[in-house]
Amino acid sequence: MKPRTMTHMTTFLTRYAQMAHLKPAIEDAVATICAVAKRDGLILIGGNGGSAADSEHMAGELVKSFVLKRPVSVGGLSLQSGLRCIPLSGFPGFATAFANDCDGNLTYAQLINVFGRAGDVFVAFSTSGNSKNVLAAAAVARAKKVKIIALTGAGGGQLREYADILLNVPSDITYQIQELHLPIYHLICLMVESELFAE
Repeated sequence: MKPRTMTHMTTFLTRYAQMAHLKPAIEDAVATICAVAKRDGLILIGGNGGSAADSEHMAGELVKSFVLKRPVSVGGLSLQSGLRCIPLSGFPGFATAFANDCDGNLTYAQLINVFGRAGDVFVAFSTSGNSKNVLAAAAVARAKKVKIIALTGAGGGQLREYADILLNVPSDITYQIQELHLPIYHLICLMVESELFAE
């Protein structure tokens, strides 16, 4: 990775020394997302409650400029370069219809089934690692050869068995896990942006 990219890692480890054990997994996550972006693949992100908000937050950092400027002119309009990224919580009309007609625990699985292609990536947030809908989505992702990056608490739960890359932060308390997830996905977004857009 570029020296500038690794500067972000150094800063992160200075601020969050308790997560030093995750350095190789974070680097793998960054490399995976960059590879997906370079082939114009899709990044699918999902979680529940606060983790759904984290999914939306992470997607927002990838779809537009985060720290670096990414100007691009399209149709004479000043826009920004971004990655193809979908937060799975962003389909309320579909989600309510599917939960009413089918099984609400399979809502994310249905979206992975429709959008996911081999070589894409699913970023799965679950503090316990046992969220039924996230596990169902992970099962479909594995069947469709979509890579899985899992952000969980210390144990990893059942999601550990599906994860190609496991980012299990050192806590078993839900709100503390979520507090530690945020700097991790900010770091991932910083490093991905640096790799893809820094001169």
